[in-house]
Amino acid sequence: MTDHKIGMRTVKNRIFLGTVVTLSMLTMLPLILILLYIVRMGIAAINWEFLTEVSVALGQEGGGVSHAIVGSLILIAIASILAIPVGVISGIFLAEIKKSKIASIARLCLEILQSIPSIVIGIFVYIWIVKPLGYFSAVSGGIALGIMMLPVVSKSTEETLKLIPYHLKEASMALGVPYWKTIVKVVLPAGLSGILTGIIIGIARIAGETAPLLFTAFGNEYMETSIFKPVSALPLVIYNYALSPYESWHSIAWGASFVLVSIVLILNLSSKLISRKWKVKL
Repeated sequence: MTDHKIGMRTVKNRIFLGTVVTLSMLTMLPLILILLYIVRMGIAAINWEFLTEVSVALGQEGGGVSHAIVGSLILIAIASILAIPVGVISGIFLAEIKKSKIASIARLCLEILQSIPSIVIGIFVYIWIVKPLGYFSAVSGGIALGIMMLPVVSKSTEETLKLIPYHLKEASMALGVPYWKTIVKVVLPAGLSGILTGIIIGIARIAGETAPLLFTAFGNEYMETSIFKPVSALPLVIYNYALSPYESWHSIAWGASFVLVSIVLILNLSSKLISRKWKVKL
């Protein structure tokens, strides 16, 4: 290959690399602008009272979102309790029993479930849980969010376990270790980082959902810790307050948006750190 051809290939490579970097920066620009605007509008509302007080009556100054933060934590906890065990177990099943008809049907159902709009899931839970019970509650909201979280956890578990070399399981079973104990003691620890990453991404996925909560948890202006009563959540506060005609409520909505975005960013960064720090070198 002549020097001229090498030089032309180098130039083309640099042009292509520059084009990719430029387009990547352009795709990131809207996100950066949105984040900067949320930070600028929301940081002004953040103070200790905002994080520790509940909402106040209409016309009064002040108020906070502590009830919404507690409600969001309750909803996420319920969703996690419901979705994580089922998601991990189903992911193990799909990774181990790859070619069975049941696995194919389950995989198809999970893919369809992941594509269903969140508001449809909220209506489904409203019809099958809220209406028969006769009241809104944190349980129904947690179930709706758990249904949304389930495909994420299951798919991440399946894809992670598929990457585990078969010789690890083979060596364990060759030593006389039962199959179930091989899965629990060898396979799962080897894929722990990927599973935890999927769980955290699933939590980040449901943390900002509003539509299903409108039909299930409904919202509450007061501090409520009972799982059988309506509870507030940060997305509900943002939705309701942003639609109001009052500037003070708009300020609270921006502050709640800043808190919610911060939580989601922390969860996503945590998933990256976990995947790097706990990555098992096979």
